[in-house]
Amino acid sequence: MEPNVRFWITERQSFIQRFLQWTELLDPTNLVLSIEKIEKSRQLLLTNEDASRGDLEDKRIQEAWKRSLSTVHPDNSRLIPGPFRPAALLPFTAPTLFLSMLPVKSLKSMILPQASFYTYSTAFNIVNGNASYDRRAHESLLLGAGVILFPRLLQVRLSMNSVLSRNFIPVIILAQLSGMNVIASRSLEPMRGIEVMDKEGNVIGYSRKAGTKAVKDTATSRVVLFGTSAFIPEVFAYFFKRTQFFLQNPWSLWTLKLSCTVLVMGLMVPVSFSVFPQIGRIQCSELEKEIQSATEETELFYNRGV
Repeated sequence: MEPNVRFWITERQSFIQRFLQWTELLDPTNLVLSIEKIEKSRQLLLTNEDASRGDLEDKRIQEAWKRSLSTVHPDNSRLIPGPFRPAALLPFTAPTLFLSMLPVKSLKSMILPQASFYTYSTAFNIVNGNASYDRRAHESLLLGAGVILFPRLLQVRLSMNSVLSRNFIPVIILAQLSGMNVIASRSLEPMRGIEVMDKEGNVIGYSRKAGTKAVKDTATSRVVLFGTSAFIPEVFAYFFKRTQFFLQNPWSLWTLKLSCTVLVMGLMVPVSFSVFPQIGRIQCSELEKEIQSATEETELFYNRGV
């Protein structure tokens, strides 16, 4: 069985345990791990099937799990490219998220940050999504890009004179688009189905219902992540504008918003990844009849994707 799948199936973690786990996996040093170190860690896990993440006495096994879980895709055992590993999400999206929330004065001022943010998000969703089958990258990219422009064009055209419209309607739009981006870029999973497996890692079949659940849960986590990361800085900025310090130093507003965005998102990334388990569980009775007839298991597993 793929070690990463074995880990997530056997380690039944609570939300707090998953959160603490992700704070380790999101270590920026995981972005620059050499292939040699990753291969050595993988070999150690493959030759120690009883290795437990809770084994505090063996630091080598702890480090091996950290490297494997943060750099290798659990479906196909392939190395995740550095820019799209989970630890890369914060440094790549925090600056573009901040720029995306700046006041929109024209279509031109909106295109670059919005295009950068959603292009990276789409690629991240595809790379870290379920990989039960080979997909055509251009199909997913087109689907993911399709959700970007229309709502933002609408925002530019709308007259936004009130404080609520200027500050918080863009937050709502961004949160919704982040969820829609996941749904669109991974829309082939509910259409074609994803692998479901028993507790031994044996593939039982392909389920569209499991694919729908995987995409829905991931989309929800993205709404939580980007919605909160955009909303809280706007609240801070709203009250900060009423202080004497701001009146004397107007430039300080952007420094505050950028710092707040990075801090909030730094907390929300592990929170959003922890809301749902990496390897989801679904009752066999909820799946297609052909899968129910192919196994006697009551509970099956699938990779939700990050």
